[in-house]
Amino acid sequence: MSDVKVLVLAGYGLNCDHETAYAFELAGAKAERVHINSLIDGNVRLDMFHIMAFVGGFGWGDDHGAGVIQAVKLKTRIGDKMLEFVEKGNLVIGICNGFQAIVNMGLLPGFDCNYTKRSVALTFNDSGNFRNDWVKLKVNTASSCVFTKELDKIELPVRHGEGKFYSDEPTIKRLIENNQVVLQYAKQGGTPAEGRFPHNPNGSVNDIAGICDPSGRIFGLMPHPEAYNHFTNHPGWTRRKEVIKRTGNKEHEEVPEGIRIFKNGVEYMASRI
Repeated sequence: MSDVKVLVLAGYGLNCDHETAYAFELAGAKAERVHINSLIDGNVRLDMFHIMAFVGGFGWGDDHGAGVIQAVKLKTRIGDKMLEFVEKGNLVIGICNGFQAIVNMGLLPGFDCNYTKRSVALTFNDSGNFRNDWVKLKVNTASSCVFTKELDKIELPVRHGEGKFYSDEPTIKRLIENNQVVLQYAKQGGTPAEGRFPHNPNGSVNDIAGICDPSGRIFGLMPHPEAYNHFTNHPGWTRRKEVIKRTGNKEHEEVPEGIRIFKNGVEYMASRI
């Protein structure tokens, strides 16, 4: 266990806080689930932590759009403290509903170190349906993203109704040129999904599944890494187990891909505190 402390947001329809805290604990951090009101009223201070996790769920029922109310509440009440948190070199990760919240706040994409301007959106899936499935992802190894170090191709589950990443062409071009596109939906072998359903489950422009800020310290993604915390979470684990028996592969003893994302963040902060 390291001295890295993680704040995992909870409350008002957020429902992945237990899993996310557990994933960070597996990754070696000390994780604390904190209700959003405790953070706003000052009972819990943000400066006590090194990583802030915006989790999945349906904050405020997504009544005004996914992540909108959470973003407005945090930005207007403790926006200055969150900017200080980022400026100190700490990490932020936003997963699914959390990704929606931090793009609405403007923490991403963070062009020119501006963490208040909203310039991208996550909107309704092209399919018109909520998607609960596993997807293949290609990691941009040229990205500066702290969380995806030494990862190349991974599989994670998605579960969302508003996961389509969208922006205007100049913004998308800038994200690509800056290597801020961290994850893209892919086919078998890591080739681009090319917008094809179900490989790209929501119609995201350029198959974008996750982005980071220019520093690589703020990361948002629609898939759920906390939901891949054990070998048996994968839907094909029984087949994989049989392959392991026949080939002697030790894949089941390796750290699951989801936990490796959290572990990268924890190890990054552990080396700096």
